[in-house]
Amino acid sequence: MKAILTSSLGGHDISFFDMIPDVETYHELRASVDWVVFCREQSEKALKNSCYCVVAKDEDDVVAMGRVVGDGMYYTIVDVMVRPQYQGQKIGSTIINRLVEHINNETPKGARTSIQLISAPGKEGFYVKQGFKILPNENAGSALRKVIYT
Repeated sequence: MKAILTSSLGGHDISFFDMIPDVETYHELRASVDWVVFCREQSEKALKNSCYCVVAKDEDDVVAMGRVVGDGMYYTIVDVMVRPQYQGQKIGSTIINRLVEHINNETPKGARTSIQLISAPGKEGFYVKQGFKILPNENAGSALRKVIYT
């Protein structure tokens, strides 16, 4: 598989790939940032239903990822995860830029697309630097969420 981008970041040569990681790698990344690891069946379905996914590697090791789900008008950026030892090296910014660029390229001329995301606590400033707006604001009400446990 050919890298879409390779950058020297934080003393590491990080390569970025348009690819969906396997479920084991996905679970390892979630655990590395202290997020809940979902059941295998749910994770496989979620990954399979991604519109687009970017994975960052340091040689053969996956160090970060992010993905997009959506319907062509509304998109949600999810699972932006960077292993703690690689944070602060512009890897997350590069992933967000690739995801947004992909959405922009998929949007027809004259159309309007909305991109949402839910930030991890304390990471809101990172997304504001990427051009996202905190809700509520003058154009939108509060974002709401409902979580279902089975």
